[in-house]
Amino acid sequence: MGGGEGRQVRRRCAGLGLALALTPTAARAQGPDVTVRLYRLQQISHVQVSAPDKRASLTCPRCEPRFLEQPATVRLQDGRLQVDGKPWPGAAVEIRDAVRLAAPGHGAVELAYPLTIRAAAGGLQLMVRLPLEDYVAGVLAGESSGFTAEESLKAMAVAARSYAVSHRGRHQREGFDFCDTTHCQDLRLSATTARLRDAAEATAGELLWHEGRVAAAFYHGDCGGATAAAREAWPDVRAPYLTSHPDPYCVARGQREWRSEIALADLQQALAAGNVRAPAALAAVEVASRTASGRVEKLRLSGETTVVVRAEALRLAVGRALGWEKIRSDLYEVRGTGSGVLFHGRGAGHGVGLCQTGAAEMGGQGRGYREILAFYYPGTAMGVTAQGLPWQSRSGERIELLTTEPAPDEALITTAERLLREAESLAGWRLVARPRLRAYPTVEVYRNATGLPGWVAAGTLGRTIRLQPMQKLRATGKLEETLRHELLHLLIEERAGRQLPLWFREGLTLALAARQPQAPSAAASLTSPSLWDLELSLRNAASEESLRRAYHQARLVVEALIRERGREEVLRWVQRGIPADVLRRP
Repeated sequence: MGGGEGRQVRRRCAGLGLALALTPTAARAQGPDVTVRLYRLQQISHVQVSAPDKRASLTCPRCEPRFLEQPATVRLQDGRLQVDGKPWPGAAVEIRDAVRLAAPGHGAVELAYPLTIRAAAGGLQLMVRLPLEDYVAGVLAGESSGFTAEESLKAMAVAARSYAVSHRGRHQREGFDFCDTTHCQDLRLSATTARLRDAAEATAGELLWHEGRVAAAFYHGDCGGATAAAREAWPDVRAPYLTSHPDPYCVARGQREWRSEIALADLQQALAAGNVRAPAALAAVEVASRTASGRVEKLRLSGETTVVVRAEALRLAVGRALGWEKIRSDLYEVRGTGSGVLFHGRGAGHGVGLCQTGAAEMGGQGRGYREILAFYYPGTAMGVTAQGLPWQSRSGERIELLTTEPAPDEALITTAERLLREAESLAGWRLVARPRLRAYPTVEVYRNATGLPGWVAAGTLGRTIRLQPMQKLRATGKLEETLRHELLHLLIEERAGRQLPLWFREGLTLALAARQPQAPSAAASLTSPSLWDLELSLRNAASEESLRRAYHQARLVVEALIRERGREEVLRWVQRGIPADVLRRP
């Protein structure tokens, strides 16, 4: 760990000359995404892919889309990919819509993120690309879902995000950023809840910084009463904020001791499997040295010869071969039992950085997440930039505002509430969620916090609309247009199914916001470009200009559908889904 029901809505409003917005998938194209390999510790020979509403498709750069009307099985056979027993023409299977995965020996997992399946040594390699904040929420599900205090969860969210940013590309040579195990961070997307997403959203963009760089925010399960300095676990790591110090919060409810006896034969096999040098005919294990925090640093292994090994190397080898509960930390005593070795210790994990037991206790005592982080990472500064931001909250009847400049920005609440009523009138729906506006003080801070380029005027995460500086939006005369667009998107996304295509979400929002459609003579044909090409153009837009063209085409397509089928019928598609005859047009 850390080296070791709500649906997210995520979009951006592109350009200050024309208020445009992207739904979740498109926002990921240039947002701060991470790529994670799933099932890294398992050999996956095949996987079944299905789509709940049968609208997702399998594709590749040179493939025609294959719609998942029935579940499909992707298999590795003789080093080549097959789909339902037939050779697949591409080197990878690409899936851009929400699907359900079922791998042998694993429960079904629902994914709403771009997925790539390709051949790898020994089995299939499945990689999912997801936004950083969704990744953080998934890590909270794997690492700290048992936390009861919200402030403790927020502290973990900032630590997990900082760790991800500082260690991004850890598996770069293998073609992805992180694995889904505690080697990186334990990711459990299927266990992510609305509460965990809220913790990530409440701290969105916030990082720990030290001397202008994102801190390597290591964390662990239980320090046993004293944290370890980084150099105790990793001699090459120089991080003055990762120090050894007493932790009274960790042991406030008593120390958690553990005992484990390992047979000498099993220990020898585990060391061999982990490529840890050990003497033949292993007969005894003794502590050779300890670190400043009292943890075992080196062990002396005796047999036909004597070998000194690092305690961490032994613990990792035993964990991988015999189970992580055998040696839970390096804070232990050791003695022989004749045919085996008895380890008696306390704590869990490497002991560096945030102690999850202590953080949970601090939150339970009413400590804020900033105080928790300051205790475990002394000398760091927290914020979306190295200096951090002093956010202040203001509330209206239906809108909440977060700003660093409440005096000039507070009028935004009244404007937004008026625009919300207008958006509800245009769509004929009422928004259930309470929107939150986060107004950033500078474009640089906005870019750092959201990962969006400077030509993107606004981005929405969950119920939070993240805005470029109010002064800039007002100066361009696009403030109201931007807000109206984002609020319409919130209305649509609150009702939309996951399979609703991006071109429809964007086109409908633009059509509603425009109020008056384009003249029929300017309308686009539904086949030029094809709906599939239009979908790809929105997902993969590399510039403001290409994004604008795709948005314009999406609006024309939806307006043509409104003329053909009627406004009320098209609006019903948001919840019911688009009819198959429309989706299957070339």
